[in-house]
Amino acid sequence: MNLERTSIADSRILVVGGAGFVGSNLVHRLIEDGAEVVHIVDNFLSAEPFNIPDNPKVQVTGLSINEDGLLEKLGADWDIVFHLATYHGNQSSIANPHEDHENNLRTTLVLADHFSASTSLRSLVYASAGCTVAEKTYDEALATSEDDAVSLYLDSPYQISKIVGEFYLNYFERSSGLPSVKARFQNVYGPREILGAGKWRGTPATVWRNVVPTFIYRAIKGEKLSLDNEGRNSRDFIYVEDLVDGLIRCATLGEVGGVYNLASGVETTIKELAEVILEETDSRSELEMLPARDWDRSGRRFGSTEKSLEEMDFLAQTSLRDGIRKTIEWTKLNLEKIDETIAQHESKIT
Repeated sequence: MNLERTSIADSRILVVGGAGFVGSNLVHRLIEDGAEVVHIVDNFLSAEPFNIPDNPKVQVTGLSINEDGLLEKLGADWDIVFHLATYHGNQSSIANPHEDHENNLRTTLVLADHFSASTSLRSLVYASAGCTVAEKTYDEALATSEDDAVSLYLDSPYQISKIVGEFYLNYFERSSGLPSVKARFQNVYGPREILGAGKWRGTPATVWRNVVPTFIYRAIKGEKLSLDNEGRNSRDFIYVEDLVDGLIRCATLGEVGGVYNLASGVETTIKELAEVILEETDSRSELEMLPARDWDRSGRRFGSTEKSLEEMDFLAQTSLRDGIRKTIEWTKLNLEKIDETIAQHESKIT
């Protein structure tokens, strides 16, 4: 295991999608780790300024990275680029595949093309998705490894965009030496994920964006928790602080051209998740059992941690229950703000 680390300290870092849930947590960590400057580019499609740290080292451009002339203005003199911009998530992409292409895939192409000639860039870390390679099964799941086969039949434009983004980075790495690293996220949860953040994106998933914040919010409010496929589906839940540590390790330790799972390695059913949240919120919310979603063939999945541990010494440290407790605490402290962001879409979701 070669752990010769490149330091974040004194680095000039560009974070595309840096105002979002994962991005804002990453920016806070980068400042703590001594980055010289962190420049956020975010069009606030699914983010709120609320999450951005008030720090003189943080700069913000409130545009899409696709905006004509923006990359030329920003230049290529950056040490590290984190590409976290996306069109969140599966259901929004199904409702509007063209917007997914623009915000989830074209962003990757323009960044890769722009930085392919950079002489200063040490690493471009790309947020990919574990669901792109996970076996589509409702039977017993095996841990998804980085070299598992990719199906030609994926469940959503979001998944297609994420894996084609990897293909673009592989091309530019081979053709020009672009120092890219692909980080395949599992199901990330934790503080700063704001329900309803950003603009309406065509479906109620704009508000009820991920299962953990949705269940926590509804449990606090005493509302029912809806379990697709009666909660039998399983996922790999990774706390956001652990994932941020994984992203930094990808930037400083990841092999150029490499791909790494950022996973807990623990399979948790949605019913088990709901039960933990009800216990930790002391909620009497009822569980509503629903049929499986007609578009989702990924019944059970979780990620292998072997490669990330071996090559980057990365292993998630936060148990699901501890992470849920921290997320509940943050949600309660920020409930008024979350209510406000949900309310801006109220006429469309009721």
